[in-house]
Amino acid sequence: MPNRRDPEAAARAGARTIHDLPEGLDGLPWELPRVFLGLDGEGATPRRARTWILPVPYEATTSWASGTRDGPRAIIDASRHVELFDHQLDHDPSREGVYTFPALELTRGDAARAVAELEDACGRVLDAAAGRRVLMIGGEHAVSAPAIRAHARRSRERLSVLQFDAHLDLRERFDGSALSHACAMKRVIGEVDLVTVGARGISAEEWRFAQASENVHVITAGEMADAAGENHDWMDRALEVLHDPVYITFDVDFFDPSLVPSTGTPEPGGGRWHPTMAFLRRVFGERRVVGIDVVEHAPIPGFTAPDFLVAKLVYRMIGYWSKGWSS
Repeated sequence: MPNRRDPEAAARAGARTIHDLPEGLDGLPWELPRVFLGLDGEGATPRRARTWILPVPYEATTSWASGTRDGPRAIIDASRHVELFDHQLDHDPSREGVYTFPALELTRGDAARAVAELEDACGRVLDAAAGRRVLMIGGEHAVSAPAIRAHARRSRERLSVLQFDAHLDLRERFDGSALSHACAMKRVIGEVDLVTVGARGISAEEWRFAQASENVHVITAGEMADAAGENHDWMDRALEVLHDPVYITFDVDFFDPSLVPSTGTPEPGGGRWHPTMAFLRRVFGERRVVGIDVVEHAPIPGFTAPDFLVAKLVYRMIGYWSKGWSS
C-alpha cells in the first residue's frame, strides 16, 4: 500500500481542498481527511467527484444487537487503508473522484419524521448530483426505503431493486412499527420490483407474501450453496428477472457471520466474498445501476477486519460502477 502522505501517491498530490488551511500550514503531516478513502484535493470536492458518498448513521428500530449508528464512521475510517489501485479492474477508481458528505443527522424519537427527512434529503441530493453516482452508507436498513422511493420517483422506468440480505424485510410491522428495518422492502414493494439473494432467515408471513407476488423473486442462501464450484446458475436466474434500471441495497448480514459478525441479526450460512464479487461484476456489466446503499454494519470495538471488508465492498462497487461511466 502506498504511503498516503507521499505527494506522489495516487490521489494525494495537489493542494488540499477538504480543509482550507491557513497560509504556510499546508505542508505539515496532517492525518488523512476523515472522508471515504481519505481523499483530498480537487477529486474530493462535490464539483469534481463522479461518486458522492452519503453517510446516514440512523438507528431507531434495531431488534437485537445495536450499533449501526456507528457503521458509517467505521467504514469511512477503514476505507482510508484500502488500496486505491484495483488489480482486478487494472484501474484506480479514486481517480474519478469521490466526495463524502457530512453525515445526515435525522430526527430521533420520531421514525415517521426521520423517514420523511431522509426521503427529502435523498431527493435533493439526487437532483443536485446531475447524473453523478450516489452511494448511501447506513445505518439500519430502514434508511433504504426512503432512498429507494427517491430514486423510483425520479425514474421514467419502473425501478428494479437488487437486495443482498439474510432476510426479506417484507414484514408489514415489526415490534409494533411499520417503519422497522424488518419492513424496509414492504414499504417500497408497490413501486418497485424486487430480487433478493442470500435470504435464509424468513418468516412465514414474508415467505407467503413473496411466493404470491409476481414482482418479488427470492434466491435463498441454500440455493446459492447448492450451486457448487463453477456452477453459478443462481446468478443467471437472478439476472433473468432483474431489469433496468437497478438499485442495489446491500445489507451486510448477507455475508456469512464468519466474514461479517458485526451486524445486528447475523444468520449462519451466508455469502462468500469471491462469488459475491463475481455476481456484482456481472450486475454492473449487464445492467444499468442507478443507486446503491450499504447498511446494517454494527462495528465491534477492536475488531477492524469486518470494517475493512465493508469498506472494500463499497470501493469495489464504485470500481465496477466506474468502468461503465461515460462522460
